[in-house]
Amino acid sequence: MRILIATGSSGGHIFPALALMEALKNSKQEVLLVLPQKARENKIPVSGAELKYIHAANLSFNLSRQNISGLWFFLLGAGESLRIILKFRPEVAVGFGSLNTVALMFWAWLFRIKTVIHEQNVICGRANKLLAKLVDKVAVSFEQTRRTLNIDSAKIVLTGNPLRRDLTGMDKKTALDFFKFKEGKFTILVTGGSQGSHRLNAVCLEVLSAYCPADNLQVIHISGKQDYAWLSKRYAGLALTSRIFEFFPQMQYAYSSADLVICRAGATTIAELEKFKIPAILVPYPFAYAHQLANARVLEKAGGALIISDQELAQDRLKFELGQLLADPGKLNSMRQGYGKFPEENAACSLAKEILAVV
Repeated sequence: MRILIATGSSGGHIFPALALMEALKNSKQEVLLVLPQKARENKIPVSGAELKYIHAANLSFNLSRQNISGLWFFLLGAGESLRIILKFRPEVAVGFGSLNTVALMFWAWLFRIKTVIHEQNVICGRANKLLAKLVDKVAVSFEQTRRTLNIDSAKIVLTGNPLRRDLTGMDKKTALDFFKFKEGKFTILVTGGSQGSHRLNAVCLEVLSAYCPADNLQVIHISGKQDYAWLSKRYAGLALTSRIFEFFPQMQYAYSSADLVICRAGATTIAELEKFKIPAILVPYPFAYAHQLANARVLEKAGGALIISDQELAQDRLKFELGQLLADPGKLNSMRQGYGKFPEENAACSLAKEILAVV
């Protein structure tokens, strides 16, 4: 069986697609992954996959030179998508959201190829909301997503958000040894997602600086490309044990080391926190229809995380919340127990079974 998988350029789109591809390898299907050209700039490892790249662009309803240029690249990508469909001739096409997938999934629908989309967030994105009316099946990561889709509920299936097979827990000492960290210290992981977050980087740096010298703290900070050089220089001047990374693909070590995570609330991050059951301070990205806030509320309701809005993110507020948690091990333990409300699942295998079942 030939399976075509299309996704956007961010880690939140690409990582679930790669996890699905791992699951499909077990059934020996022929899989082609289609990515936008922008994905070449990321450091997300996609080697070993059969790949095609298409032109793509973000579009809005504003009349501007950038939007006119973007429309041209969108149409160019639509033509490239058609050629891929005609040459590869898939039996099923799978989309993971983003405008980059719309044309390819439309061609698949037009040629009566079976179609499946996967929505990672609680609130369905614009592209998937548009495609949901056309496709054969809509897989969702959260039960709450059903309420955001005005389609026949029979074609909505809850699979969870696929995670890579290598994201498995390990002995904490092994993980700490990987970073050359000491046992007994409180380990904080800071990450703004695959693209990084300057605002989160800056506020966390100032708050952690206030704890120096801190013999009982050690920090893993994943900065993103833009802030890596600046953050590395600032941390080097602090009396704080730290490890700074521009991008860190071996997140199983970071999560297995961490006692607390300070992060954005992308869908993949939420799924990873659920898997590793780590207390978190979530600072949802305020744009993109506030979908990260809806993701974060799922963990907040379960008791596994607390939320600081982007507007409220300031040194005093973050220092207060961090200080409260550092002083209260019982609260941290209670937050870990909150993750027990989520069912254990293999989302990649569940999604793979649903895809094979539509053909």
